Amino acid sequence: MPQPPSQPSQGPSISLTQASHLLTSFTHFLTVCIHNILYYRNIYPAQTFLTSRAYNIPVHQSRHPKVCSWIRDAVDAVKAQLVLGAVERIAIVIYNDQDRVMERWMFDVANFPAWTSFKEGKLPRREDDEEGDGRAEGAAAGAGGGEGKVNWLNVHEELRASIRRLAHAGEKMASLPEGCTFTIAVELREEGEAPIGSNLQTKSKDRPTPGEDIGGAKTTPLRAVEAGPLFFECWVEEGKTKVQQPSSAIPPASEEQ
Repeated sequence: MPQPPSQPSQGPSISLTQASHLLTSFTHFLTVCIHNILYYRNIYPAQTFLTSRAYNIPVHQSRHPKVCSWIRDAVDAVKAQLVLGAVERIAIVIYNDQDRVMERWMFDVANFPAWTSFKEGKLPRREDDEEGDGRAEGAAAGAGGGEGKVNWLNVHEELRASIRRLAHAGEKMASLPEGCTFTIAVELREEGEAPIGSNLQTKSKDRPTPGEDIGGAKTTPLRAVEAGPLFFECWVEEGKTKVQQPSSAIPPASEEQ
């Protein structure tokens, strides 16, 4: 018997302000993860990154204005779909120079809360969403603290642990070949509509999966985050193209840094 499509979790009742800060916390976390993935997987030279801090740990952030702008716009597009409860999974997809998928860094947000009160209005954009200095999460922790609905310390501890786990995995995995590039893809729910005017790759149940040749050759769980109304899972998939490379051609990334 086929399973019904998953629906966004309604979660506990929280204020509009706290819901907004949860979204800000997640999109800030996602931005940090993207920059870290690009650094640890050597998509761009290490010298083009600066070391900053987020969630009270060192993180890496690209210094290239066009890279930062592209990531910021992509995360904004993801955020707009999260508000609608339309997203099932988010993927940072890494391709080789022949457009074959090497890795997919996955964030399963199928149980992410959907706050319908946001759907009629536009969330204010925070300039510090992409910063790695901890200002975004610090602001969230201080907002609505007296309402007692969200344990911000727990939220940030979970996000911090996830970033650490992702960084460790990215550093220890076998290196990628030269010439790799990346994109960000969103897998929409069955009822989701692809965003207009966005560079994001999108997928719904009746569309091919971006990078469907991943083949499930190897999957490494990273972390399941459960902090109040915020629940999502992270893992990394390695494609057959990468796994079948000669081992001598792909030494651990940590040996090259």
